[in-house]
Amino acid sequence: MFDHCLYFNTTALARQLERVWSEAFKPFDLTPSQAFTLRAVLARPGMLHSELAGTLRIARATATRAVDGLVARGLLERRSTKQDGRESEIHPTPAALTLKDGLNDASGKVTARLKDELGDGTFAGFVEQAKSIGSHLP
Repeated sequence: MFDHCLYFNTTALARQLERVWSEAFKPFDLTPSQAFTLRAVLARPGMLHSELAGTLRIARATATRAVDGLVARGLLERRSTKQDGRESEIHPTPAALTLKDGLNDASGKVTARLKDELGDGTFAGFVEQAKSIGSHLP
């Protein structure tokens, strides 16, 4: 019935991937969205909320909520910028820094597993197609 439906098939795939990534980040007591948010900030400490939203391809309000949750858990902190007191930089805390290698390792293992199961070419091709489709939609 939905064999040719982009929405149905990508949503079904997203649910499957959510389970895979949830299991990967379970030892850190983080959801996939929390882990990817934290990984982005660990990779670029001091980024602004707008930069984080762009990196994660989410709305700024969604990025703010994600940061709020990680601030409450003591993994991120906000610091005022020198240029504009209304904007704040996002920085990892020492507790977050201790998770960096483990999060990256867990993510790398999932990616390697998916590449192994799907084949490198299929994996890389699908990721590029998904990015391309996403860039063409509103």
